[in-house]
Amino acid sequence: MIDAFSYAGSPAQIIFGRGSKSKLAECITNAGCKRALVLSTPHQRADAEALARDIGPLACGVFAGAVMHTPVDVTEAAMKIVVDTKADCVVALGGGSTTGLGKAIAYRTDLLQIVVPTTYAGSEVTPILGQTEGGRKTTVRDARILPEIVIYDPALTHGLPVSMSVTSGLNAMAHALEGLYARDRNPVSTLMAIEGLRAFSSSLPKIVAAPDNADARNEALYGAWLCGTVLGAVGMALHHKICHTLGGSFDTPHAETHAVMLPHTAAFNAKAAEAELAPAAKLFAGSIGGGLWDFAKSIGAPMSLKEFGLSEADLDRAASIAVENPYWNPRPIDRDSIRALLQEAWDGRRPAD
Repeated sequence: MIDAFSYAGSPAQIIFGRGSKSKLAECITNAGCKRALVLSTPHQRADAEALARDIGPLACGVFAGAVMHTPVDVTEAAMKIVVDTKADCVVALGGGSTTGLGKAIAYRTDLLQIVVPTTYAGSEVTPILGQTEGGRKTTVRDARILPEIVIYDPALTHGLPVSMSVTSGLNAMAHALEGLYARDRNPVSTLMAIEGLRAFSSSLPKIVAAPDNADARNEALYGAWLCGTVLGAVGMALHHKICHTLGGSFDTPHAETHAVMLPHTAAFNAKAAEAELAPAAKLFAGSIGGGLWDFAKSIGAPMSLKEFGLSEADLDRAASIAVENPYWNPRPIDRDSIRALLQEAWDGRRPAD
């Protein structure tokens, strides 16, 4: 028997395929835009400037100031450039940091967004914006936040270092895993979540072994689209609440934090969501928490929170923040259980389901 559900497909246009970056100018003009502001992180400034040259007179400028966790003051600086250049759309080139900045601008202006991902973050297909201000990260869900066009060109991910490929992929996998037990899950989101997890379980080890493996890069980016779409379609739970707490209040690196926490939060919910997680457990030797930990270790992921400079003394405050305004979760949470989970992740111990 199929349980009752509600499903709404994403209106975003997805363009996937090797060489699809060449369609950017066409996408801008077809959308009726003439002045695109290209966004990037400082690290990807040269790539952003090259992309601006590629689209010629359609580019009105480059803002290369995007950083992790989308600080409000950075968005305000970018908004000044939007006004000064009279931009009528934004093109975000990069990963979650740049995509977040594009979303923050669109949330304030409703400008058209085009995203050209170079990582596996997945946030480019969600109507969710996480912003940081005053040491706290808050999230907003709004239709204006969803990028209208996403151009997935696997060729752009070949330059992504193996370490970033691994953590970015595990970050995306966390979206799919939590989607499996989301309170508002539906058959379509579940199918996409399982296929996204399968794609990454297959592709990430191949990328570690051979970073220029074109087929593996293609499969990983396909997995990123699937996992990100799940994140945009259903609600998230404990895992994302903890990662938002650690990133927003302790400035831990975004993808790396997701990578470390994923096996531990999966193990925490393993019994409460055993039936929902069963298809994923099969992909990881039958053990969702321990199996994910083994998988992450085998591909060289960071394994403990202490690797990010988080002190053991910080865990008490992190646990307290994480249980404030908690997200829905299949297993009830309390401060003591979250403090114990954080300790396990800080130590880097293999979790038991």
